[in-house]
Amino acid sequence: MQAVKYTVVLFLLALQNNILFSQTPSTDTLHITLDSAQNMFVRNNLQLLAQRYNIDVQKALILQARLYNNPNIALGMGFYNTVSHRFFATGSGQEGGELISQLSQLVILAGKRNKQIKIAEANAKLSEEQFYDLLRTLKYTLRTDFFNIYYLQQSAKVYASEIDGLNNVVRAFDDQKGKGYIAEKEIIRVKAQLYSLLNEYNDLINQINDTQSELRLVLQTRPNVYIYPVVDTVHLITLTPHQFSYTALLDSAYQNRTDLRIARINTDISKLNYNYQKALAIPDVTLSFGYDQQGSYINHFNSLGFSIDIPIFNRNQGNIKSAKANITNNETLQKSIEATVEENIYRSLQKAIDADKLYKKIETPFAADFSRLTREVLLNYQKRNLSLLEFLDFYDAYKQNVLQLNYILYNRVQTLEDINFYTGTNLFN
Repeated sequence: MQAVKYTVVLFLLALQNNILFSQTPSTDTLHITLDSAQNMFVRNNLQLLAQRYNIDVQKALILQARLYNNPNIALGMGFYNTVSHRFFATGSGQEGGELISQLSQLVILAGKRNKQIKIAEANAKLSEEQFYDLLRTLKYTLRTDFFNIYYLQQSAKVYASEIDGLNNVVRAFDDQKGKGYIAEKEIIRVKAQLYSLLNEYNDLINQINDTQSELRLVLQTRPNVYIYPVVDTVHLITLTPHQFSYTALLDSAYQNRTDLRIARINTDISKLNYNYQKALAIPDVTLSFGYDQQGSYINHFNSLGFSIDIPIFNRNQGNIKSAKANITNNETLQKSIEATVEENIYRSLQKAIDADKLYKKIETPFAADFSRLTREVLLNYQKRNLSLLEFLDFYDAYKQNVLQLNYILYNRVQTLEDINFYTGTNLFN
């Protein structure tokens, strides 16, 4: 029995050390509000910065699409005169040389240039919407992680308080060991409860640290920064999903959902590409002006001409057919996203209303009463006014109550953040 007790004590000490180590003293603590976190995110996030550069890339392609084709000049002269036996001979006659020049310019027909410009402009607009869609997604991650960490930290405080109280009981029991005041099985039962709390607390700390890691990546802070969210809980209580109707939320989503705007732009781009592919079926013309010193039927011959492909075999039929099918594909995807938006809004509003109803059923002084009672229960148990079973039952009930309360509070905020995300607006801020 002594070996078992010794092993349990060592395990508890190791577990406590592990928990303390997870909250490393070398970390830098960052107390931050939601607004400050969002400002830091917009300034520092590397994914956003990369997407901003992609907008510049696409805008540069608009400039490229507006440029005209360069004229082409070709020059040629005699290399070796077989009559005069001279290299690069000049002059006229049989002993002279030959000089040929030609200036040509490609003329693009069927409005291909304007169509290319429109496609480039649409791609630039698409890259901007992709930037805002990334911003919307990362901001949702930031805000949900921010509130999740806050409420998990509130739950961690409960564990820390109960663990501290049980440690005091264990120390008091150890001081009275051998005096016959405390039964050994009671000591083991209290230590088992302490072990259970330490194990749950360790899991909770790991969950907090995992969420901290994700939030640090969004904010682009150093790995040793530990974030303490500063939350205005009074303001959160005033938020209610009943202030917006389903129709209003849906209208907001149709106007502001970036993924829906991306789908619409992709449909527009596919239509522009279809028009461009049809234009490519019309060949372009090359105009040319030539000069021949003495190689034609007269000396110093000047010519004016043009060249054009004859569209007999290749009339771009395959690309036109592909572009047309792509329009249907993108229109179908757009309708699918629109249906998803409607369902997202309906379900998120439904969840938010249910979460708000559940929150309002909670008696707000309940948690405060439990916090006061737990100190009195611990004191009464130490005085032996309560049995071990009553003491442990109360501790477990207190812990479960606070955990459920924090979960309900977080879930309520989470459902409001879902509405923000699905509508593409900060209706609840």
